[in-house]
Amino acid sequence: MTSGGIDTLKKYYPMENSAEKNWQEYLKKELPKVSEILKTYGYLLDPDQPHVKGERFLMKALTTIGGQKLILLGKKSDTNEKVVIKITEDPKGKKELFHERECRQLLHEINFAYDIFHSPEELLFTTTDNYLLTIHKFIKQEKPFLERPISEQFDFALDSFKAQEKARATTHKHFKQIAKTFGNRTRHDYLRLSDTFESALKNKNASQKTLELIKQAKQKLIQKTMRIEQYCGFLTHTDFVPHNFRISGQTLYLLDFSSLRFGNKHESWARFLNFMTLYNRDLETALLEYMKNNRAEEELESLHLMRLFRLEEIITYYTNLLSDSEGDLLKLNTLRVNFWSEVLSAELTGKRVSNEIVENYKIARDNLRSQEEKERQSGLH
Repeated sequence: MTSGGIDTLKKYYPMENSAEKNWQEYLKKELPKVSEILKTYGYLLDPDQPHVKGERFLMKALTTIGGQKLILLGKKSDTNEKVVIKITEDPKGKKELFHERECRQLLHEINFAYDIFHSPEELLFTTTDNYLLTIHKFIKQEKPFLERPISEQFDFALDSFKAQEKARATTHKHFKQIAKTFGNRTRHDYLRLSDTFESALKNKNASQKTLELIKQAKQKLIQKTMRIEQYCGFLTHTDFVPHNFRISGQTLYLLDFSSLRFGNKHESWARFLNFMTLYNRDLETALLEYMKNNRAEEELESLHLMRLFRLEEIITYYTNLLSDSEGDLLKLNTLRVNFWSEVLSAELTGKRVSNEIVENYKIARDNLRSQEEKERQSGLH
């Protein structure tokens, strides 16, 4: 990697707190080492690395998210073929990369998954100098998902949900085959996780309004546990959003296999629809209309419960970030907690949050985001 490239990578917004400072120091130490390792395998790092910019340091601060790893862009030195690189020397990070690979391989093997996600070609998976290094082919796409016509977005999303729904564990043999790798969430797991969200918010001194909303959501889950269980046993992706897949031609490639679970089949729907509340309300509307017109009332209720569950989760996530935030970033994460609380409040009553609240939030969010975070978000798509 050129010295100019390393200098470019050091240009993050000013160090405001220990979490950000630690992340920048980690990058300064790791990137030159990683660059030299990659050269021995015939790969070069790109000068600009959007995936380590902006608010990425908060992922390191939240150790419960998983192990520490770098996600980088590069190219093969002799062909200029673009690649995606994941590398780590952290034991938890290694475990996560091994797990992701195991999920990807098993999904292609289980005999009750009739439609499988496509995955980018693996070019290298090796250990070297105490690092675990994985390299995959970069999937070029004609345009980002959200810039495609809404009819295309709808078809790709619905086909993906249907593919997940076709993979259902129904026998003891099925559960034995998937339990160790994918795990299997039952109604008891969803209620347990809901409990942890409430406890975390209390420990972080969340506002009384937020706590009351979380309590209401939790009570709905408790009241409808059998509805949750009715649709468990399905393959679901807990982070199915556009930055975790890319589309080339008519093929959707999944980038994140580590978020695959067996659980309530509407959990993947819920994550996607909550995301589209912010990024494409027309697509959210179209998918909800499809559910109302083509699925049973029980499915609609299950989807509603999963949206509540995922909203509890995202509110807890941003609340946990507050202690590692200062200045505009603290204001931004507080704004996020308040916004998703408004979305939860609407969902609890079977309504959708108003467009005015969404648009006002987006304006305030963009005013508070650093330039580097805007670049990172652009790079994710």
